[in-house]
Amino acid sequence: MDVRRVVTGHDEDGRAVFASDELVEPVAPALNPGTEFHLLWGADGKSSFPDDGSKPRTELYFPPLDGFRFAFFTIPPNRDAGRAPGIDMVVAQEEFRSKLPGLAEYLEVGHPGMHTTATIDFGVVIAGEAILELDNKEKVTLRVGDTYVQNGTRHRWSNKGEVPCVIAVVLIGAHHSKVP
Repeated sequence: MDVRRVVTGHDEDGRAVFASDELVEPVAPALNPGTEFHLLWGADGKSSFPDDGSKPRTELYFPPLDGFRFAFFTIPPNRDAGRAPGIDMVVAQEEFRSKLPGLAEYLEVGHPGMHTTATIDFGVVIAGEAILELDNKEKVTLRVGDTYVQNGTRHRWSNKGEVPCVIAVVLIGAHHSKVP
């Protein structure tokens, strides 16, 4: 799915303008077939207005303290999960790390998908349904229109539905005593 991003700004006289209007293609790592990340906007520090519509530079997938990210995250149905046939794992892992820098470092090797970040995450399901699982094995199913606020807790996502689940997310860097 391509996502259209329209950005407003200001002209030299301070009047509102449409500064950019473009399609944002997803990052779709070969390592996780069917998973897509639309990295729409973000900043690594205190926010300011980019009047020319240019997307601020960000270093890593997750924002640092005082930074933020706005994105879409697509979770394929579990039946579509798994490795693509014939995938070169070394190449796929390199691609994942280069296109989504900093994300892999949070994923727990012995517990697929489980992770904890120093962020407060706000999300709303806009298509499909997903299961949010916490480290105590409790689960909740989120459907279209459902929202969540994730406060730096250890969790993972899955999709037992028939169609991909798309979640609009805002991640805000926060102090977390147990996460660097």
